[in-house]
Amino acid sequence: MGIVLNQSFKNTIITYIGFGIGGINTIYLYPVFLGATFYGLTNYVTSSANVIMPLFAIGMQNTLVKFYSQYETDAERSRFLSFTVLFPLLLIIPLLLIGLFFYDEILFFLSKKNAVVKNYIWLIPFIALCMAYFEIFYAWLRVHMHSVFGNFIKEVGLRTFSLFLLIGVYYKWLSVEGFVYATAGLYFLALLVTMFYAFSIQRPNFQFTIPKNTKDILTYTFYIILSGSVANLLLDGDKMILNQYMNIENIAFYSVATYIALVISVPSRAMHQIVYPITAKLMHENKHDEMNTLYKKTSINLQMVGGYVMLGIFVNINKLYEMVPPEYAGGILVVFMIGLSKYFDLILGNNNAIIFNTKYYRTVLFLGVILVFLTVGLNMIFIPIFGIIGSAFATLLSITLYSLAKLLFVVKRLNLYPFTNQTLYSMALTLVLFLAFYFWEFPFNPIISIVLKSILMTIAYVYLNYRFVISIEINQVIDNVLKKLKVIK
Repeated sequence: MGIVLNQSFKNTIITYIGFGIGGINTIYLYPVFLGATFYGLTNYVTSSANVIMPLFAIGMQNTLVKFYSQYETDAERSRFLSFTVLFPLLLIIPLLLIGLFFYDEILFFLSKKNAVVKNYIWLIPFIALCMAYFEIFYAWLRVHMHSVFGNFIKEVGLRTFSLFLLIGVYYKWLSVEGFVYATAGLYFLALLVTMFYAFSIQRPNFQFTIPKNTKDILTYTFYIILSGSVANLLLDGDKMILNQYMNIENIAFYSVATYIALVISVPSRAMHQIVYPITAKLMHENKHDEMNTLYKKTSINLQMVGGYVMLGIFVNINKLYEMVPPEYAGGILVVFMIGLSKYFDLILGNNNAIIFNTKYYRTVLFLGVILVFLTVGLNMIFIPIFGIIGSAFATLLSITLYSLAKLLFVVKRLNLYPFTNQTLYSMALTLVLFLAFYFWEFPFNPIISIVLKSILMTIAYVYLNYRFVISIEINQVIDNVLKKLKVIK
């Protein structure tokens, strides 16, 4: 197995393990051990840090990966590595000084609805700084083909240590207030461990010089800051806005619901790791028909796999919410709305990979900026009226409009189309199975009920999709498994 395939496989496994640990923390430990107020506070602090992180990193993590291989000598590569580490300070230091100068005004604005955040505001830039340099040193490892370690720290390490901290809260070794500070310490520890590991792979030789292709680097960096800011605002911006309009406990309710819904998008991560380089190659070679075929395949395969995950969540959502405190039940509708937005994004297949491998990618980035303004505006309209349901609806509406815009862009500009008759058949099967399984429950323990219903739903979903040949590729996989089990010849 080649190094790229080997590390891709390991990273996929690590991502799933990390998501599993995060699920335990998010659905059960945070709500029960921290309580809604400090769970909401912790989420607000880390989400806010994640939103401003792209500004602190200045896109250097992506710039490092893109340009590192273009340098031919060790001296040039060393100069470039120094640049990626030191250059962000030119923006970080002024931003921190501005924040310090206007600290009282910022403090008043962010804590006017929830006074509890007042003592923790300074943790936001601290965690953002740790996140930014973690990503830069993680990129340092990736260009040296050591991606697994950084991914493990990011996906598994942080969540595992959070679990230990939560256990500490349960046994009263740590207060809930101390947990928030300890979480900031975890991000700092992750940065230090990743930095020293990166230095062990290649010893740094810091020098205050600039690379020869600085103009190209800065142009690329500008667009990466743009795309990173858009992505992080869409992921965590709604939690920042919720803090301005609602009691902080609602961020906890919203966070549990959105984490559950985000599971729907997990299958796309593994596929995109494989499909992205193939898409780039076909686009570069201008193989339109092959690209169109790949577009349709990724669409229906992700729709089938993502639809299964979505269906499993939706039909078990009531029992799942029996496992968390009753006050979180208002988030069920949020799960449906955010889940549907993720499902719609899934069925567009490798749409993003296609766009970012064309000369039009700048246009779509600016379209993303418009989306951010739309999302913020819709949240400001709907949150005061409908609360967390309004925020979820704003996200559903804005992401759906953005996805439609990208779809129309690819269809009109590139004459590529992802949907077939199988798309409609898959939607119909998913809807029928949802109606068949959602409205009844086993009168057992929630975990046993979820397992039993999931088994029945899985059998029905796999059989019907196989019977109607929704995906030829997935049918072939099932046939190979059945042959090995000697069910068919």
